[in-house]
Formats: sequence, C-alpha cells, structure tokens
Amino acid sequence: MGEYLRRACPCLETLWQRIFRDKQNRPAGGDHDDAARDAESPRAAASRAPEREPESGLIYMAQWAFEARHQDEMSFNEDDLFSVLNRSGDWWTARKIDKNGCVLDTGIVPSNYLVRAESQEMQPWYFGTMNRFEAQSLLLGPGNEDGAYLIRLSEKDNVGYVLSVKSSNRVKHFKILQSDEGSFCVEPNCSFSSLIDLVEHYGTHSLNNSDRLGQPCKKIKPEIQDLCHFTVDEWELPKTDFTLGEELGSGYFSKVYRGRWKNQINVAIKIIKNDSVLNQSEFYKEVQIMKSLRHRHLISLFAVCTSSPPYYIITELMERGSLLDFLRGPEGQSQAMPSLIDMAAQVSDGMSYLEEKNSIHRDLSARNVLVGEHYICKVADFGLARVIKEAFYITDDKKIPYKWSAPEAISHGKFSNKSDVWSFGVLLYEIITYGGIPYPGLSNQEVYQQVIKGYRMPAPEKCPDLLYRIMLKCWCGEPEGRPDFKSLKIQLDSSSYELE
Repeated sequence: MGEYLRRACPCLETLWQRIFRDKQNRPAGGDHDDAARDAESPRAAASRAPEREPESGLIYMAQWAFEARHQDEMSFNEDDLFSVLNRSGDWWTARKIDKNGCVLDTGIVPSNYLVRAESQEMQPWYFGTMNRFEAQSLLLGPGNEDGAYLIRLSEKDNVGYVLSVKSSNRVKHFKILQSDEGSFCVEPNCSFSSLIDLVEHYGTHSLNNSDRLGQPCKKIKPEIQDLCHFTVDEWELPKTDFTLGEELGSGYFSKVYRGRWKNQINVAIKIIKNDSVLNQSEFYKEVQIMKSLRHRHLISLFAVCTSSPPYYIITELMERGSLLDFLRGPEGQSQAMPSLIDMAAQVSDGMSYLEEKNSIHRDLSARNVLVGEHYICKVADFGLARVIKEAFYITDDKKIPYKWSAPEAISHGKFSNKSDVWSFGVLLYEIITYGGIPYPGLSNQEVYQQVIKGYRMPAPEKCPDLLYRIMLKCWCGEPEGRPDFKSLKIQLDSSSYELE
C-alpha cells in the first residue's frame, strides 16, 4: 500500500513517511486522546496552537475550492489536505493539515469536494459513476483537445470501467475488461495491474490504432445537496433569506421563480398559491420525507418557508428547465435516439429509487422532470400531489391530467407505484415525440372513455419497436400486469448502446 500511495501522490512524501512511521510506533491509548479532541467543537479545536495530527493514514485532498456559508463551516482551496473526524452524511467534520501533518484549521466541509489521497478517485482522469452522454458532454466541452480522456464507472450493470476519449470532435468509448485476478485491459494481450498503469501506457502508445491519450478531461465542480450544513436538519427558513427573480413557470397549485439564498446560491422558489387547500400537518410530514430522499435523479429539496402564506418550497435550480420545454426547443430537437432513451432511463432510475422508498409521485410527466447541465434529468414535485389538497384529479377538467393518469387513478382515486408506471409510459411517448401532446385530437373525457375500452396510442413515428413494447406494458389495464421501475430501467439501459 505504501508504494501505491507514493505513486499516487508523490508530492506528499514527507507526510506519507510520517504516517507509516506513526502507524508502527503509535502508543496504546492514542484512540482515547483522539476521542477527547473529537468532542471539541470545530472552531474550539482550531483556536488551539498548531499541533501534529496523529493520523491513521486516511488523508483526504480537496478537488475544488469551497467558500464557507455558515460560521461552523471551513473554507478551503483546491489541493488542501484533511484528516476527517466525522464522516456521517453529506457534511463532514475535518481538520485541515499541511504537508507535515500540522493542524491548520477545523470545521465542517462538503464531503463531495474531497477524495481519498491514496485512492484512484484523486486521479484527475477518474470521474466515478457516469453515463456515456455525460462523458460525451464533458469531453466535447471547452478546454478539451483531441486525446482528452476520462475513466468512468458505467451506470449500467455488469459493464464496469469505461475509457472515454475525444477524437476528431466525437467521443469513443472503450470498455475496460477486468480479470478475476484484478488486471485491466482494453486490448487483448495487453493487461495492466492497475488503471494508473493502463493510463500511463496509452499516454505513450496508440489505443486501438488511434491516437495516444492526451490530457485528462476538465473536471466540473459538483453540486452541493444543501444550502449549507445547517439546513440538513433545519429546513424551515425565513423568507427574508431569499430574493425572487424571474418567473420560470406555473403549475396547478404553484408558481416557480428563479431566486437567490443570501445572495450566495441560485435556487428555484416554488410559491404555493393562496387558494390551495393545504393540510399543514401532512405537509410537514411530506417535506420531512422529501428532505430525506437523496438521489442523483431526484430534485434536491433545500428548505421551506411556512411562517406565513404564501408558502415557499426551495429546491435546486435546473438551468435548462422542464424536460417538456427542453424537448420542444432547438437543443432538444437535435437529440438523437440514444440520448432520448438515456433521458428516459435517468427518469426510471429516479422513480426506481422512489419505488424502493415506498413513495408515490402521482403526477409524473415531462413537465415535472427538469434538465440540468450535461443533460442530467431529475424528477421534480414528488410527494407534493398528496399534500396539496386540491382534488385536481377528479373535479375540474382543466386541472385533471387525464392523459397521464392510470384508469384506476381517475375512476377510484387509487394511486400506487403502478399508476406512476402508467404515467411513465405516457412520458416515454412525450420523449420520443420531442414533447408531443399525448392522445392528439382527443379531449380529456374522450381519452378516459377510449382507454377504459382498451384503446392505446399507436407507436410514434420512428419509435423503436422495443420502446413501443415498453409503453404498452406500462399501459396494461391491470396494475399488477405493469412492470416495476427497476425492470424498466434495465430494459431502457439494454435498448441503448453503451459502447461504440
């Protein structure tokens, strides 16, 4: 392990020497001393004179700079070093240390800004779990020349590592095979003991008769899932913390605005309309559930403002807006079929997570999926439909999403993950038709009457047969006959190609 550490981060040779020496010579009872120090508040620990950190070998490095948003948080720069005291949740308590192991500061930091200094995650070319379309978007972005590359872990089951390389303004994807003995290879009869060795080799040798690897792809700073560490548990915030910007859209029971939190963070602010009948107790329960649901394909709930009406719901801002508007715009119209299928797979991934957590969406559609950078799709408004006490499924025709709702949801108000699956089938239709209106030419009442008689929309033009078969399975008349979201994700993944 020591040799690997030195190869992975030779600039820290002094620290590595001290770590391994201290591990061998560390006296009994050291853990008790650490525990006493850990009990201190972060800033109290920082106020003491600089000390040497009795490390166990787990050193972390910052991949990006961070500016503190709360008095207990710690600002830091790219490449700063840390020992971590508490690794619970998305925010860690850590000590910033220098190359000699002296403690410089202590505070709370976002965990997704740090990587283990002795792990492959710190390598500039390793991008973690990522699909082919994210990789393509990054590699074709500004600052990347031909030969730019990254290694990622495919989102698809049983694929493993993939080497993605920019070549002549397109991206090639090479599956990295891993043997039972742990060796890696891209080409037959050319294996390596580590990914580092593989990258070093193809930096000086051609890959599959193409160019050599150039510079690693430029990395983009990740999103933080909270406004600050304080709002992880304290999600009731005053309205005065937020400023409203332009209106982004409106729905059945709310309007959405671009906003800012303390003039630091861009957010989306959903304002519940005053005439919405809100069960406050149920609302708080649902917000607590929504706050606990964390997934890369679900919109992150940051906070709520409910001290006085109208109520605010604060979420992350997705710059490309709703999937419906995106598909109808010039950028969406240019998307090829594999990209459209990938967007559907991302939605099914988020819905599969909700399914796992026994949570029902009730209003799944392209208007309630949001698109961000690199075409990341996230499901929005999950959970809200059952706490906003408007009967918009059964009374006012203008508000009933008949064209997305399962028959049992319309006729008997029965909602389940299987009624969400029906809606997902309609969402698939919207995606494949670039934002087309479902059941064209039919009114809401006609749709319901036709559907209960067995009518199903025909396959859209140029829709692959496999996708249309998935739609028909989603529209099975009996809920138990519909697939679950986990199997839908697998089917959609298999229908798109991962490698070229």
